[in-house]
Amino acid sequence: MQRLSIEYSTGTYPILIGQRILSTLKDSLEKEYTSIFVITDENVAEIYLDEVVEHLSDCKVFQYILPAGEASKNIDQYYRLQTAAIEKGLDRNALILALGGGVVGDLAGFVAATFMRGIDYIQIPTTILAHDSSVGGKVAINHEHGKNLIGAFYPPAAVYYDIATLSSLPAKEIRSGYAELVKEGLISGKELFEEMLQVSLVSIKNETLEKHILAGIKVKADIVEADERELGIRSYLNLGHTFAHALEAELGYGVITHGEAVAVGLLFSIHVSEAEFGVELPYDELKSWLEKNNYPLQTITFDPKKIMKRMKSDKKAVRNRIKMVLLKAPGKLLNKELADQKILNYLEIFKERLIK
Repeated sequence: MQRLSIEYSTGTYPILIGQRILSTLKDSLEKEYTSIFVITDENVAEIYLDEVVEHLSDCKVFQYILPAGEASKNIDQYYRLQTAAIEKGLDRNALILALGGGVVGDLAGFVAATFMRGIDYIQIPTTILAHDSSVGGKVAINHEHGKNLIGAFYPPAAVYYDIATLSSLPAKEIRSGYAELVKEGLISGKELFEEMLQVSLVSIKNETLEKHILAGIKVKADIVEADERELGIRSYLNLGHTFAHALEAELGYGVITHGEAVAVGLLFSIHVSEAEFGVELPYDELKSWLEKNNYPLQTITFDPKKIMKRMKSDKKAVRNRIKMVLLKAPGKLLNKELADQKILNYLEIFKERLIK
């Protein structure tokens, strides 16, 4: 089992990564809790909920099962969870367990951040994608006008990443998660990025997957420790996300996965970067890898004007101007504000380039 620690302004929390570590959960709790509230979704509950509850048999445990999918990350489910927590008698010494992917982690974390002004929660990610969202303490719900617009910075008490849970993932979720890993590869530099592009997601080995997840978490951990509240370099973790969030909102949450949207967003960021800086970047290499691994590039269509409007609503926008993370090279990133007409031109050209 691998153990990392994240330092933040008022403390630290551990990240535990390994095979079949759910059985160690109770023994690893660093304090006693009056009750434990397990929040999961219907897909994860069917496979792992009983196991987690069984390992907590000596504790007072409640559970709540959400409908699976991005559409659950909304104000209505948030309110229902708050009501359930009150009705079940949770107090300030209770613990929330977020058992699932990024939707469960973001929503359960936001409930924890705001219930009685904040109680402990632990992230138990069960997807590749959640290696990213479970680390760093950003919790949120979506608004119809944009993704993650209502949220907080609220670090977990711990992250337990049982790699064995990934064996049950469908191909779509593997694609979704690996897009975020590729993003972290681009942030890290040429070597890790190129190594990741050698992977075939159909036949990926567990050792390779664990290696890349650990590498991705380390990239994020280093950045989060240096910039806890996204005042500087933490914004680099948004590479590809300005477009991705706009695309998700425009198509409707859940039509494509977050990671599939990020994959297209990475291509768009590279497309814009090449034009802005006059450099040659690995657009064709990344696009080829995405196509070989069945990312739905050819089926994604969008209206550039509508996407631009969505991008202007992104929480990273400044003075109603779109702000994007761009690359001069893998590992060399910067933020840049872009005028509306430039963005519109880039979107129109990219739309055609995407389907070639």
